[in-house]
Amino acid sequence: MERNARPGEQPGVPADAQREHELVVVIDFGAQYAQLIARRVRELGVYSEIMPYSTPLAKLVARRPKAIILSGGPSSVYDEGAPRYDPGLFRAGIPVLGICYGMQLMSYLLGGDVRRAAKREYGPARLRLEPGADAVGGLLAGFGEGTRCWMSHGDSVLRLPDGFRALASTDNTPFAAAGDPERRLYGVQFHPEVAHTERGTELLRNFLYNIAGCRGDWTIAGYIDQAVARVRAQVGDGEAICGLSGGVDSSVAAALVARAIGDRLTCIFVDHGLLRKGEAAQVVETFGRTLGMRLVHVDASERFLGKLAGVTDPERKRKIIGEEFIRVFEEEAAKIGRAEYLVQGTIYPDVVESGTATAATIKSHHNVGGLPADMRLKLVEPLRELFKDEVRKVGAELGLPEELVWRHPFPGPGLAIRCLGEVTADRLAILREADAIFIEEIRKAGLYREIWQAFAVLTDARSVGVMGDERTYGYTVALRAVTSQDAMTADWARIPPDVLSTCANRIVNEVPHVNRVVYDITSKPPATIEWE
Repeated sequence: MERNARPGEQPGVPADAQREHELVVVIDFGAQYAQLIARRVRELGVYSEIMPYSTPLAKLVARRPKAIILSGGPSSVYDEGAPRYDPGLFRAGIPVLGICYGMQLMSYLLGGDVRRAAKREYGPARLRLEPGADAVGGLLAGFGEGTRCWMSHGDSVLRLPDGFRALASTDNTPFAAAGDPERRLYGVQFHPEVAHTERGTELLRNFLYNIAGCRGDWTIAGYIDQAVARVRAQVGDGEAICGLSGGVDSSVAAALVARAIGDRLTCIFVDHGLLRKGEAAQVVETFGRTLGMRLVHVDASERFLGKLAGVTDPERKRKIIGEEFIRVFEEEAAKIGRAEYLVQGTIYPDVVESGTATAATIKSHHNVGGLPADMRLKLVEPLRELFKDEVRKVGAELGLPEELVWRHPFPGPGLAIRCLGEVTADRLAILREADAIFIEEIRKAGLYREIWQAFAVLTDARSVGVMGDERTYGYTVALRAVTSQDAMTADWARIPPDVLSTCANRIVNEVPHVNRVVYDITSKPPATIEWE
């Protein structure tokens, strides 16, 4: 008799194709850093998943996690409607680490006292260990007398629950770390997941290995094996098409699925007229000739531009492009015959920014929030659980060319969301040339690999200028370059002034209708990486 799938398993997929490695669950209370916690755990060799605080305890326990981490969050435990969790979690015998709000909530639910702190703490602080604290359960093992940590909180724990022992403090926080080694329950008021906490990674390693007893069986090679097995189980003897853009995500997804089902995968490269200069030819050369994949090249540029005519709202642009992509894929799949699956390079940040149970919709990614409700193809998304840096590692492991693996991210809607206002063929031509000059100069300066993403934006602002002793009224081009690890947060890239000067001079001299160039120095947050 076939058993029912356990929570977290994919119905219809054999058990041996399901994930069998260790799992650490991060319960998200609306934290800015929940995704970063999950990444840090994975970097330490343990697979982690994020679940919203609304996840029932029975569903969580059924996943058999090795440990639970309670994230921070913007609320106070006393706020009306503040996120809570079932206190039965602390009786389940699973090791728990509460971070910031997670520590406060755990303390509150177990009978401790949480109050508004006399002095709020934001930024660096000196963590002082209590005598013998480094020997209590192993959370702070090897920390000596103390270290530097990063705080971001208004509330604090003023009285610990029964069974807990103070492990560390700061000038403003009497219980900056505490634990009950008997029940393997621990809390820290600071953020070990951020780089500003000097020994944060060491603390997380101590929790995972000293307290939770993890073995560390999460590897990229292991993930590839699991993903290949899941794709084979899902697709069976059917055929699939892949929406190939030539970007890192779709390219890695295509290579992974090709390993699973071979020539039953057909890659469809849709030139929507919104690509960068020379990009279409490059994609055809790389995948059709160099990698030898089955590739169909569809020139749908006029079709997409027709749909975008007169549209200026960025969300409408994304949704129009997302739906039109699906329609083209469906038409091409019908020509192929048996194809009923659509492979997409969806990755975890796409899902988060498109809106989850605990994350607001920042922008609808064309492959998530922009999908039509009546889509006929079944989705295959082998990278949906991965962050961008992990996707690159998968690509390298699969043997994709280095220049493809390290290519800067390029959004599915392409230049449509870098062309502010209405998208027209003439405006796209201006943007392509400006963007090509910017990337060329970054490569010349040896900065391409240091920068996460760089591109030009054609704004809808026009300004007065003087060229050749004549008045001009031209467009303003904005240059954007950021550094990041996973695109969840980003800082503006400190490109040398002489490189920026060369870019600006070339753009205004070589690109018609542009008389002004500006450089965006805004981080994410508060901005996003893309302008639309």
